[in-house]
Amino acid sequence: METEFTADTPIQAVIDDPAFGDYGRLLFPADDGYWSGRTLGDLRLAFYSHIDPDETVDIVNTLKARAQSGETVFYDIYTAEEKAADPDKEDTGLFFFRGEPDARFAVCNAGGAFAYVGAMHDSFPHALELSRHGYNAFALIYRPGAQTACEDLAQAIIFIFDHAGELGVDTSCYSLWGGSAGARMAAWLGSYGTAAFGGDDLPRPGAVIMQYTGLNEYSPEDPPTFVCVGDADGIAPWRVMKARLDAMSACGIDTEFHCYPGLGHGFGLGTDTAAEGWLDLAIRFWERQMDAGSGT
Repeated sequence: METEFTADTPIQAVIDDPAFGDYGRLLFPADDGYWSGRTLGDLRLAFYSHIDPDETVDIVNTLKARAQSGETVFYDIYTAEEKAADPDKEDTGLFFFRGEPDARFAVCNAGGAFAYVGAMHDSFPHALELSRHGYNAFALIYRPGAQTACEDLAQAIIFIFDHAGELGVDTSCYSLWGGSAGARMAAWLGSYGTAAFGGDDLPRPGAVIMQYTGLNEYSPEDPPTFVCVGDADGIAPWRVMKARLDAMSACGIDTEFHCYPGLGHGFGLGTDTAAEGWLDLAIRFWERQMDAGSGT
């Protein structure tokens, strides 16, 4: 039996592991100027706090085991021709954390200030936990830049809709999740839809789940929105997030807000912090929208 990855495993050994083919490099930020560390245990990502080495190890071991069992755990969202025309699209794709057959799906979007994609802390953990709750969860690796990131998210949603049968997902009342810059992506796609970013006009999400981003724009047609943030966040002030939700609530949009004491920016799942358990609350919020028939 092969030795599993541990906190002492060099990051390069994970990237180069044959189980991950040529996409192992996308498990970690493509731009190495925003992360550091030699091993899984000492991985650090710019703008993020409370990175849990146990979660990192769990993620890569789970993906490797699933890949070795024959599951497809990574999908390109662009064709070879599209990537040849725009080489930046080489560093995109969807990691798939499979849940129950024909369960609804979520797309998780990591932040990174639109400079890089901090997936190992800000979208992979969320997708893995969602899959363990039975949902089909995708973590998007996108091109840096607000416009290109949203174009990639629109393309990812289109890809999932187009391949729903192959993927085994229910496209009704899907949800978009994101932290920091990723939360802006989720909110913008919720507000404006896929067509606004160059894609087909598809149903908007049944729920948007946002962590720590100081966005204030919204539309009266926005999907139901769940927000969580720390009260010590100097990048995304909690009052800005709450003011946006209050305005949305006044339009009749279902919202839910959680502010956690003592937490700064980028706490991810919030393991061993005041925010631990927020993801379960967000899942219940999403399930409430399913029961209400949102995003069908």
